[in-house]
Amino acid sequence: MSNLSRRKFLIAAGATTATALLAHGCGESSTTSSPSPSASTAAAGGDAPEVTKAKLGFIALTDCAPLVIAKEKGLFAKYGMKDVEVAKQTSWATTRDNLELGSDKGGIDGAHILSPMPYLMTVGKITKSPIPMYLLARLNTDGQGISLSNDYLDLKLEAKAPTLKAKVDAKKASGKKFQAAVTFPGGTHDLWMRYWLAANGVNPETDVDIKVIPPPQMVANMETKAMDAFCVGEPWNQRLVTKKLGYNAVTTGELWKGHPEKAFTMRKDWVDKHPKAAKAILAAILEAQVWCDKEENKAEMCQILSADKYVKAPAKDIIERSKGNFDFGNGRTLKDSPLEMKFWKEDASFPFTSHDTWFLVENMRWGKLPADTDLKKLVGEVNRADLWKEAAKMIGQEAAIPKSDSRGVETFFDGVKFDPADPMAYLKGLKIKKA
Repeated sequence: MSNLSRRKFLIAAGATTATALLAHGCGESSTTSSPSPSASTAAAGGDAPEVTKAKLGFIALTDCAPLVIAKEKGLFAKYGMKDVEVAKQTSWATTRDNLELGSDKGGIDGAHILSPMPYLMTVGKITKSPIPMYLLARLNTDGQGISLSNDYLDLKLEAKAPTLKAKVDAKKASGKKFQAAVTFPGGTHDLWMRYWLAANGVNPETDVDIKVIPPPQMVANMETKAMDAFCVGEPWNQRLVTKKLGYNAVTTGELWKGHPEKAFTMRKDWVDKHPKAAKAILAAILEAQVWCDKEENKAEMCQILSADKYVKAPAKDIIERSKGNFDFGNGRTLKDSPLEMKFWKEDASFPFTSHDTWFLVENMRWGKLPADTDLKKLVGEVNRADLWKEAAKMIGQEAAIPKSDSRGVETFFDGVKFDPADPMAYLKGLKIKKA
């Protein structure tokens, strides 16, 4: 156990929640206000951060919102981290490379990231050598999608897609495999795509070609006919529909309702060296997550995200799905759906160890982690739910702390169940796998 896990943080009294601002229509210009002068720094005196500066990365996706809002609303400054920089990254590979460097060498200290990546970095599977990381919070649940080109519109594919395999097999027989794009090998979108294909009888290892495309480039690649399907976060599924270049088969909550998605990660060495600063950053992000999930703030959140320096997509392509309204582009719609992206409610922010266990098992399933991976040990090294709990107390959200670090048995759309108490039984029971 690290020194940090033994550290007993002093809990700052009565952190106030972010000041509620009037929501603006998505067609209006942003009027993001500065933090209130009366909002005193929550961490002061002996509990003040060791440093006030950190550099955090993000990718142009709706679920980067907690980092963006923490910056735009002055929440990092509120908790004493007045010099936090939030820097746009071009791809998940760039995020990884910059985390490997660290800010001392021109990189970044932490990031909005695909949940499995801190684990793959810690064991050195996607880096030149192991880069120990901490996973400090989940940033969101749900809010991703699997989309297809208009060439497959007649199939009207959904979560259960019985006609998919025949189409994929026919394409394979013609000498050109089905092209499926994901955002990073072993990342969440890779796993959602693989799970969906396998559940519908398609072997992602042998029947299709899986390629990696950065999220903001997905729609452009569909337009050039470079792919048949992609899995990515919002707003790029909606952007595809708006441009009439394809349709959505599913929003990922239809595969696994309330599924974990992005995470907030930081380098272990940075957190261990600056534990108070790390907790201050985490507190600001948690408070931003609370803000993002309030209905009265969603329009403003969309307007802020739409800026070129953040997501660079029209606010109208972000707002509706943020409210749970889905137009799949094939005549299917959902209104006020509970499958909207969640940042705080329904324990969306808490980094359940059971979810990280599932991500590791799925990476074992597809040969990206060895079969003898010590799941309990690795999750214990990377997942810092203990620090999340301290930060939750700091912002006055002690009541939001779950009673268990496990969310228990999970059930997927195809009826398969994952029991985190017996992950190997789940792996053994899967019909299509590489492991």
